[in-house]
Amino acid sequence: MTRKYFGTDGVRGPYGGPVVNKAFAERLGFAAAAWLGKKGRVLIGRDTRESGQALEAAVARGLRAGGAEPVSLGIAPTPAVARAVLAEQAALGVVITASHNPAADNGIKFFGAGGVKLTDAEELRLEQLLPESVGTAAVVLRVSDACAPYIAAAQKLLPANSLAGWRIVLDTADGACCGTSPVVFRALGAEVIGLGDAPDGTNINAGVGSEHPQLLAARVKETGARIGVAHDGDGDRCVLCDEQGGVLDGDEILTLLATHALARGTLVNRTLVATVQSNLGVDAAIVAAGGRVSRTAVGDRYVIERMLAERATLGGESSGHIICSEISPTGDGLVAALKVIEVMLATGRPLSDLRRVLRKFPQLTAALTVREKRPLETLPTLTAATQALGAELGTQGRVLVRYSGTEPKLRLLVEGPSLTVVQAGLARLEAAARADLDVR
Repeated sequence: MTRKYFGTDGVRGPYGGPVVNKAFAERLGFAAAAWLGKKGRVLIGRDTRESGQALEAAVARGLRAGGAEPVSLGIAPTPAVARAVLAEQAALGVVITASHNPAADNGIKFFGAGGVKLTDAEELRLEQLLPESVGTAAVVLRVSDACAPYIAAAQKLLPANSLAGWRIVLDTADGACCGTSPVVFRALGAEVIGLGDAPDGTNINAGVGSEHPQLLAARVKETGARIGVAHDGDGDRCVLCDEQGGVLDGDEILTLLATHALARGTLVNRTLVATVQSNLGVDAAIVAAGGRVSRTAVGDRYVIERMLAERATLGGESSGHIICSEISPTGDGLVAALKVIEVMLATGRPLSDLRRVLRKFPQLTAALTVREKRPLETLPTLTAATQALGAELGTQGRVLVRYSGTEPKLRLLVEGPSLTVVQAGLARLEAAARADLDVR
């Protein structure tokens, strides 16, 4: 059976829509309590969206009605919630967030014991346990603090005052990291120039954050900063900017960290876990350094599942989800930034130099908004175009066609030996997709 409500990162959609609303949140909270066996503490965190409090209260009512004990963590980054679940041995963690999506959206995602996201099978079981309705009463939530211990743990990743003399531009996307990441960098001695640090409930990710690094890059160049760091709304992503204003995505961060660890013999099992979305240049760089890349489906939880299976400790996505599992059980944008800075400190090299370890294959992507996610295998024109292009590229490139797990979009990716080839290939795929699908 396939899941009806859960995508690649929880349940997500417009707030007040058919899924992300207070009634459904109550039902989902009740189902989670039933899945737990009606016992245990459940920690609930949220990002800065104005709909977050209402959804948190609704999930809490459902949990309490089902017999579980909800505890509010208030506004907290996703990795802080995951860490709290692990540290406090809670039964479950819930984060009310739509990550990098606009403020009008919201969502709900779960972390099981140990701070690890639920599997597909576990999410399917939650859906099966959804009641038709829940009779609930108002709940007075016990409150706990996940941010202070998260900040304290992050500060210990670098030596005290090791960032004295550093100027860092930090974009917190008007989201959940506004009260955590700047505190850590300043405590380590850095001068922090903030962007996206005045959340008002409606401006999360609006022209700022990891999805919009242009302002970050400009400010780094203007201020002479040594590095720029951008998070998404819930803080599990990281995009960086070097001192010259060049933006680094997740592939570059992963390759930098992995090759540095390989050179020092510290990359566990000499393995980096990445998704099918990552550039083929990552594989070339890691293999040249004596390691290997293990590929998974798109979604950081699939990366984590593979990391656990292969006992790897470094993995992530080109989008900026970076998992350093010896530090955090999930993607953590702050940890990723600190680990890159650690390499800069250890080598004495600027980020513009360190990033050269990755030479990307030419790659282009497109995201087409569709009215209906019809099964790909039922789309004859697109299937034929995909197969033909893949055969033409052979070992010199690749084609990836998939639906977004969180939005009504068809995502297309083409990599190849030259930009001209890639541009032509992507145009062919777009035309084929429009022939088969109702594209808005």
